[in-house]
Amino acid sequence: MSTIAAKNLQSDAPVQLRNVVRQFGQQRVIDGLDLDIAPGEFVALLGASGSGKTTLLRSLAGLDSIDSGQLLVPKARAAVFQEPRLMPWKRAWKNVILGLRVPDAKARAVQALTEVGLAHRLEAYPATLSGGEAQRVALARGLVREPKLLLLDEPFAALDALTRIKMHRLIIELWRKHTPAVLLVTHDVDEAILLADRVIVLANGKIAEQLTIDLPRARDTGQEGFQAIRARLLSLLGVEVETAAVAERQAVTRTVRRFAHG
Repeated sequence: MSTIAAKNLQSDAPVQLRNVVRQFGQQRVIDGLDLDIAPGEFVALLGASGSGKTTLLRSLAGLDSIDSGQLLVPKARAAVFQEPRLMPWKRAWKNVILGLRVPDAKARAVQALTEVGLAHRLEAYPATLSGGEAQRVALARGLVREPKLLLLDEPFAALDALTRIKMHRLIIELWRKHTPAVLLVTHDVDEAILLADRVIVLANGKIAEQLTIDLPRARDTGQEGFQAIRARLLSLLGVEVETAAVAERQAVTRTVRRFAHG
């Protein structure tokens, strides 16, 4: 059973966890985790498979309970997953307002789809959408609820490289406009650095390291300091890397550079 003890937590951060535990049998997937996410902060969560990333996100989304500890999250929250999870029999705009009970639901759907560049696809069925379009509909469905917490579970992992670049730009644009706190679960170290204010490395259900990303926006993999941060994060994830200086020089010569605008 979840333990939600807001009276013992501060109210200035939309997400607060204190000594949170989630276990399956004898295995503690989340092991005494403490975490704050500030209003409007963009946090990326990295970690090897089985480190507890998705379990944590599901707990924050209300899809899973915790076994002990204190957990405070805003009621206004939304999640976007790797699969768009659209209803195939509903048109795009109806997917956006799925479960939303407000008088001006269609107008909100139109506005949300316009924000993600799909005003021309309001009446489209999911089967006629590209992968990137379907994910944008899922993103519109999350943002139409004006969440104070937006949870992203590897939402760009299944997209091709060019579409991912466009989605990175879009998510930063929408984040700056709507200002939710964001938690992004990803396996992509570059993606985490490009998008986040802070990157957390999770290991064995605990925070192994967290780095504040001070690089100016818009970011790209060739800018000064990027490869040093990348090398540090990969090292924390157990990946052998070249020296930061060599990696910096190689990054400059790449013919395709990935950008995230903010």
